This record gives sequence, structure tokens and C-alpha cells, in this order.
Amino acid sequence: MTSLTGRWPGLRRPQRKYIPVLATLSLLAVMYGVGAVRYEAFSDGQVILNVFVDNAFLLVVAAGMTFVILTGGIDLSVGSVVALTTMLSASLLQEQGWPPYAVLPFVLFVGALLGFAMGCIIHYFEIQPFIVTLAGMFLARGLCYTISTSSIPITDPFWTSMAQSKVRFGEYFVSPSVIVALVVVIVGAYVLSHTRLGRNTYAIGGNPASALLMGLPVARTQITVYAISGFCSALGGVLLSFYMLSGYGLHAVGMELDAIAAVVIGGTLLTGGSGYLVGTVLGVLVLGVIQTIITFDGTLSSWWTKIVIGALLFVFILLQRVIGARKAR
Repeated sequence: MTSLTGRWPGLRRPQRKYIPVLATLSLLAVMYGVGAVRYEAFSDGQVILNVFVDNAFLLVVAAGMTFVILTGGIDLSVGSVVALTTMLSASLLQEQGWPPYAVLPFVLFVGALLGFAMGCIIHYFEIQPFIVTLAGMFLARGLCYTISTSSIPITDPFWTSMAQSKVRFGEYFVSPSVIVALVVVIVGAYVLSHTRLGRNTYAIGGNPASALLMGLPVARTQITVYAISGFCSALGGVLLSFYMLSGYGLHAVGMELDAIAAVVIGGTLLTGGSGYLVGTVLGVLVLGVIQTIITFDGTLSSWWTKIVIGALLFVFILLQRVIGARKAR
């Protein structure tokens, strides 16, 4: 029996801040259902696990991007930092003879350092993040070609073992990179929801001026989130080098746009202050399922992936606008 308001007793309307994430989850369920109905093999659980395997590096990069966008910023350098990381890793391993335990911390430090430098420039010189990270994008991509203009194959035993290893769950499996990506998401979600850095990140994105008046460490927080994004980009580059077993200056071209798309489709507001890492995970899954459906179809060009992603971005940006307008009333 319904109440006078027309609602079922005991049922509560979801809070407005959860609506974008719920919309992404619903979209993912519908897309998976359509794929399962049209293609018999699509319902196999390994298909979804393969989406994680093929997009583990993107998930890590998108996690770092989520921190930046939550502050109201943007990072266009992530794809180039990924490529630079693959080139540095390949060059140091194959040409310089560095051991893997030295290469890994070095390339992660370089990525974090680039993010830290961009964060400092953005805050202390009050330059728009778009311009600073655009410069960082060109810088990192250019550094790739100072190392080599061609692809460098990686034959290091540790790298090849990471590329070929499988973490099994009965008849199903994932790659070690997926475990790394999920750990990054869990740690990132904990930081955002249970630490001072996370609370400051949301506060700065919601209203930077108010955050400053409240005495919050705006400078430290802003610089830290760009350092986190740089670190995640470098880690994503390491995972991509596991996946490709090579370093190349043309790796990850356009990945910054895929990361932004995943974050926005996952429900994080481009203006900052609202969003969740679980939404970013769902956004990456949506992109991966789109690619998988197109692969199963076999008759569609891969460019349809970009067309569908573009359409979804329009829809989710409009959804954010509607929710923001209602909140302002």
C-alpha cells in the first residue's frame, strides 16, 4: 500500500550525490545484458575479467585523474607520462642494464616528480591547470623521442613473468596488473573517505575560496593531488609495459581523454567537489564493455568506440548539469 505521497513505505529516494554513480551502474548492467543477449559467449564471467585485464593500466591512471578532477583541476599529461614511463623502463632495462628493483622506484619517482612540479606551477604561479598540464604533455612526449624514436622491446625476466603470470580463481583468471590496479583503487578510496587529505580534496573542489578562508592547506593539497596523478600515471605506464612488453613514444596516445571520460562517466563532477572512485571503476568498465561489444560484433569499426563514448559524455555532462541546477534551487 502506497503512502499519500505516492511512494512505497520504507523506500527512500537515493541521495542526489549518488545518482550519477547509480546511472553508470545501470548503464553498465544494460550494456552487459544487451551483449549477453546478442552474443552467446558474452555471458561468460571471463569476459568481464578480461575487461579488467585489458584496462588495468587505464584504471590506475583514471584513479589518479579522479583526485585531480575532484579539486576542480585537470591533468592532460597523463598519457604522455605513461608513454615516458614505458620508454624509461625499456631503455634502462634493455640498454642500460638496470635491475628491475631499481627501475621500478625510479620511474615511479619521475612520474610523481613531474606531477609535483606541475602542481607547484599551477598553485604558486596561478596558471590554469589546462595550460600547465598541456605543457607537461608536450614535455613528456618529447622526452620519449630523446630516448628513442622507435619501439624498444622488453625481454627482462621479471617483466615477461609479470606479463605471462595469471592469478587464478578456479576456472577464471586475471593478470597481476589487475590486482595492482584494485589495490590502488582501494587505497585511493580509503584516502578520499577516511583521511584529512581526502576531506581537503573535496572541500577545495567544492569551493576553493571557502576552503582557504577555513584555513585548509589548499597549496599542499593541490600539489599533492597532482603528485598522486603523476605517480598513478607512472604506475599505469609500468602496467602498460607489462601488457605490451615494449616502450614506445606513441604508446597511450589519447589515454588522457579516455581517463577523463571514465571519470566523468563514473559520476565525478568536472567542477570538482563530488564523485567517488567506485564510479571511476564503473566508468572504466563501461568503456571496456563498449570495446568488447564492438569486438564481438566484428563488423563495426573501432572508431565506433569513440562515437559511443562521445555520446555518453554528452549524456552524463547534461545529467551533472541537471543535478547541479536542482541542488542550487
